[in-house]
Amino acid sequence: QVQLVESGGGLVQAGGSLRLSCAASGSIFSINAMGWYRRAPGKQRELVAAIWSGGSTNYADSVKGRFTISRDNAKNTVYLQMNSLKPEDTAVYYCNADLELEEGALDAWGQGTLVTVSS
Repeated sequence: QVQLVESGGGLVQAGGSLRLSCAASGSIFSINAMGWYRRAPGKQRELVAAIWSGGSTNYADSVKGRFTISRDNAKNTVYLQMNSLKPEDTAVYYCNADLELEEGALDAWGQGTLVTVSS
């Protein structure tokens, strides 16, 4: 059974930092893109950052210069280092991975982790 398990969310004051982790487990042949999305209260889900297997990255304009996405291919894990957090970063953060399994491709999602930034 393939699953993505996230950790690292919590409550932090504005200006603080948090690091999210997401580990993919199960019978996985390979992982293409991995990324983080978020859904703030009353808003639609949005892409925060993505990283491809070769290391190229993409960020939402709102987090550029503050957030850094990275991955450890040996551990099938993606990280999101969040610095200079703002109250508007408050959201549920979801990990996403484009997996290659024996039975085919799978667009997998984590269960979400809550990040709350207080002013």
